[in-house]
Amino acid sequence: MNFAANVIREQIVSILSAWKMKPELVEITAGIMVDTDLAGIDSHGISMLTTYEEKVLAGKLQLQAEPRVVRENAVTALIDAGAGLGYAASVMGARLAADKAAANGLGAVGVTNSHHFGPAGYYAKMMSDRGFIGIATCQSRTVCVPPTRSSTRVFGTNPIAFAAPARRNPPFLLDMATATVAANKIKLYAYKGKPLPAGWVLDENGKPVCDAKLANEYIWHKDRGGLSPLGGTAEMRSHKGYGLGMMVQILGSTLVGGSFAAIDEPSGRLDKRDNIGHFFLAIDPKCFRPEGEFERDLDEMIDFLHAQPPINPEEPVLVPGDPELQSRKQRSKEGVPLSAALVENIRGICERSGAQFLLS
Repeated sequence: MNFAANVIREQIVSILSAWKMKPELVEITAGIMVDTDLAGIDSHGISMLTTYEEKVLAGKLQLQAEPRVVRENAVTALIDAGAGLGYAASVMGARLAADKAAANGLGAVGVTNSHHFGPAGYYAKMMSDRGFIGIATCQSRTVCVPPTRSSTRVFGTNPIAFAAPARRNPPFLLDMATATVAANKIKLYAYKGKPLPAGWVLDENGKPVCDAKLANEYIWHKDRGGLSPLGGTAEMRSHKGYGLGMMVQILGSTLVGGSFAAIDEPSGRLDKRDNIGHFFLAIDPKCFRPEGEFERDLDEMIDFLHAQPPINPEEPVLVPGDPELQSRKQRSKEGVPLSAALVENIRGICERSGAQFLLS
């Protein structure tokens, strides 16, 4: 079933408002969630409402909280998100990092005491839209990724995004989990009854789990196994994804005072908050090159890559950011596809919260 973006946005607004989120925060959050669905990142759009409801009912989301700067100098800042959803705090963080880069060439902003913030690429692109190289990372709350050689989960999917502005082309935009796949994508496969590619999820013995429903059990309910680090298995060099995941954990947790859930939850330190951390870095290319040269050379690189001969003529060579642009163009015309199972989950949230159900 396909739904127009404005209908999905109204549905998100209705639910967030029923949960008593402040209107200005609803506007930011709903806008980013809809943009995420348009970009084809189905694991991080309206489907996240099922996870948010769990946190609301558990008292772990302070939807009235407004982010505030608690530490700052000329090139850095730290924002306290107040245990609210991470969208507004991350928009503030990306803007502030870009402001500092505009004034000083570099801007680095951390966010602490936050929650899920959607796709990291949204904030990296915010910085590149202002002419800066943008880097965004987020330490993930759900412990679901074992380190290479272990069956015990330690990290979340710990995403990282990198965006760089071109002149003629859309910006280069890399947005990736440091796990092989995002956890919510496994939920979407389960909704659709589709088998998983081998290597996305591993059991306690390091063997692939291809049944999506069983894979969900390993991610959310079992003590062993889970999502593989980027690379899949040790033989496929998953230590690289493991290392990237730890790097994100350091930037998005250790540096800014966020949690390390594998340690903090068993110890009771998290209590009624998840304390997720984010990190944003903006770099002005003019600090290194005369104005316009960086963008010119990036255009040349992008054009060169697009011109490479494809293995399959019907599948041209892409650069990061292309699939999202194609999805946004298609879904703006045809609507956003939502599975029947997800629509029913949204109906249930509406019934429990008193929000109007609009996906009929």
